[in-house]
Formats: sequence, C-alpha cells, structure tokens
Amino acid sequence: MSTRLEIKKTYKLYVGGKFPRSESGRYLPATSAKGEHLDNFAHASRKDFREAVVAARSAFGGWSKATAYNRGQILYRAAEMLQNRAAELVTEIVRSTNGTAAQAKREVTTAIDRLVYYAGWTDKYSQVFGSVNPVASSHFNFTTTEPTGVVVALAPDAPSLLALVSLIAPIIASGNTVIIVASEKFPLPAASLGEILATSDLPGGVVNILTGKRAELISHIATHMDVNAIVDGTGDATIGAQLQAGVATNLKRYFNHAADDWFSAKVEDPYRLLDGVEYKTAWHPIGI
Repeated sequence: MSTRLEIKKTYKLYVGGKFPRSESGRYLPATSAKGEHLDNFAHASRKDFREAVVAARSAFGGWSKATAYNRGQILYRAAEMLQNRAAELVTEIVRSTNGTAAQAKREVTTAIDRLVYYAGWTDKYSQVFGSVNPVASSHFNFTTTEPTGVVVALAPDAPSLLALVSLIAPIIASGNTVIIVASEKFPLPAASLGEILATSDLPGGVVNILTGKRAELISHIATHMDVNAIVDGTGDATIGAQLQAGVATNLKRYFNHAADDWFSAKVEDPYRLLDGVEYKTAWHPIGI
C-alpha cells in the first residue's frame, strides 16, 4: 500500500495587496518549536524590501487622505475578518509554537480587541494631541497632526501574532503605511494574517508583510531614503544598535517598543499613535 506524502504549503510575501514570490526564489522551512517541518515561507531579499517601500509609498497618498472615520471602519472590518478566521489562527499558532489551544485563543482574542481599540482612536487622537495655541497677535494658531509616511516595524518572535497586530494598528490608524518584518522563528501566523488582510477592506500597500532573515534586511531598512520611521519591537539590543546607527542617513525616526508583556493594557497606549505623527502649525489672521 502506497503512502501519500503531505503537500507542504508555501507561503508568499504580502506586498501591495498581492502575494509575490521572493524575487530571489528563496524559501525557508517553517518549523515548530519542536523542530518539526510545518510548511515553507518566502525568504525576502533586499529587492523585495525595496518593492515593499514602493508599494507603501504609492498607497500612502490615498490612505493618508482617507477620512479618520473611514480608516476606523476599515480597521474594524479587519478585526471582523480576524474574528471570522480565529479558529484558523489558533491552529496556526498552536502548531508553530507548540503552545496550548487556550494560550493561542487568548492571543488571537487579544489581537482582535487591539485592532478594535485602535480603530476607535482614528477619529479622536487628532483632537487629543492637536491644539489651538494662544498667540500675541491677531491670528488663530492651530497645531494639527499629520501622518509621517512610510514606517517599517520589526516584530519579535513571541507572541507571533499579537505583537505583529500591536505594532501595525497604531501605525496605520494615524494614516501611515507600514512594512512589517515578521518573526523569523514563527513566521506562519504573520503569513496567515496577510492572507486575511487581503480579503478585508484595507487598500493594497497599506500593510506589507515580509518574512525571512532579519539580519539580511536590517542595514537596508536603516539606510533606505524613503522610509520615514522605524518601530523596533524585537527587544534585540544588537538590532536596535544597527538601526540607530543607520537612521541618521535621512533623519528617520527610531522608536523602541519592545514589550515585556504584549498582553498588557500598557501596549494599548494612544501615545504610540504619535510614532507616525508629525505636527503642523498654521496661522490664520483674524478677520475684522
């Protein structure tokens, strides 16, 4: 009696709302915490990163000009899509990390709630962080928030899904576009998230997900001239030092948002919205 070999899935990158293969043609085996071969995932190259930046920049104009209310609706819709495929995500986390179903369910539920949380901030943060400033001349003086542009975020290995969502949500809620480098150790939940986002209302290019080896991309991320900010969630001091050494090339911002507990309410911090925000002050003469 013949034995049928299981067909392993090969996950692609998520760039510009599409699923391209790595231009290098390279793939890596995704293994469980026990070393079992689960599936395969794309090994992103420098060119893949450049293509992701182009996609994110192209999407920035439309996304940043969308109304805050509309962005909130789209984030809420993404949370709905995660809810609809929660069981699939739980399975992906369990087989990747060898954690329990209860632990994985808690992670997925918290990720859904975090998206809803930041969806609620899209039409509120500008009132909280903007201001009308007192001046000594006959002018109105307003300070308003504006998105900075293309942001790169680097996710830690664990929790593989929740940390990813916690980094993405505040960046896109304020009108930025994001390229996120997923966990190198447990990339499959991130790859599944890309497939879910592709079926939501999120415009292509707003979120781009790269998988592969962080070490091959760090220097390119740090020195790329069309990246406006970097949010580092890895908690790796060596990576942090490399990124900070390179950001001076175009004065891009660097934020270290590694968390000891990604489940903590401290991660639901509206000030994280400011990582991708610039302030614009306008003067308007007072009419007679």
